[in-house]
Parts: sequence; C-alpha cells; structure tokens
Amino acid sequence: MAAVESVGEDGVRRRDFIYVATGAFAAVGGGAAAWSLVNQMNPSADVLALASIEVDLASVQTGQAIKVSWRGKPVFIRNLTPAEIQAANATPISELRDPQTLGERTKEGKQNWLVTLGVCTHLGCVPLGAAEGEVRGDYNGYFCPCHGSHYDTAARIRKGPAPTNLEVPEYAFKSDTLVQIG
Repeated sequence: MAAVESVGEDGVRRRDFIYVATGAFAAVGGGAAAWSLVNQMNPSADVLALASIEVDLASVQTGQAIKVSWRGKPVFIRNLTPAEIQAANATPISELRDPQTLGERTKEGKQNWLVTLGVCTHLGCVPLGAAEGEVRGDYNGYFCPCHGSHYDTAARIRKGPAPTNLEVPEYAFKSDTLVQIG
C-alpha cells in the first residue's frame, strides 16, 4: 500500500516545507560554524591592546638601549652616541647587504634615536646588544648568537646569514622624549 501525500490548497506538500526548513537550519548552522572559524583568526584582545604603545625616553642616557614589548615582539630603542652615529654614517652603502643609511632608519632631527624590532631577520631569534654587558658583535651593534649574524650601530646586517637589516617599525615622536610605536 503506497503512502498518500497530502497536498494543500496552494499545491505545497508537507515534504516541501520539511526540505526548506532543513535547508535553512543547515545554512544557519554552517554560517555559525564558518563565523567561529574565521573569528578565531582575529588578533586576541591583549594583542589589540598593544596595537600602539608610548615609551618615555627621558631616562635613556646617550649610549644606552632599552627593550620594550610591542605586539608580542621585542623592540630595541637605542640612544646612539656621536661616535656610533659617525661610524654608521661613515660606512659606505656599497658594503651593505641591505643598503640603508642611518638617516633612512631614523627620524629627521632625531638621528640619535634608533628604534628597531629586536627580531633577527634570519630565523626570528632575539639578538644581543641592547642590555648592559651583552655581546654587541663585530660592528658594535647587535649580535645574534644562534647563527652568528652581526649588525652595526644602525642595526644593519654586516656579517652572517641574516638577509636584511633589523626592521624599523612604524613610529613617531609625540614630544622630545615620548615616542609612539605602531
């Protein structure tokens, strides 16, 4: 005996409604699953909170460097001495693997303040040279002991496997002693 389907006055079967309801339920469920997968790739709240930071440089003496954290990465801020500035400016650009002048890596009028990410461009290690007493390498800048990359006083790669200079993040001076990174 065959089942008899009931057809309403407008020609819509009960099965048609079940198909539409099932499809709508699946679409909403799929959308919710897709949203959660996409949303998990957004930066976390602690990263968003550090989208930009302000650093007061008033206590950083000439020749001294500090490390701060920005977006989960170390940032080196160095107050270059006149001798370090002179050494960086005296280096012929033709000798550099990633040619950049000190002026291109610093802000106009603030050439003594060098702000770079403290992440070696070879494999992402943290170079030495920012803290007191750390090895600064053959060029008196930064040294990555993991694979032997040497950076000069302007954080430019001079020797070792690193392909490029230490990255200069986006930054701006808000006053003579206050810098905003990011």
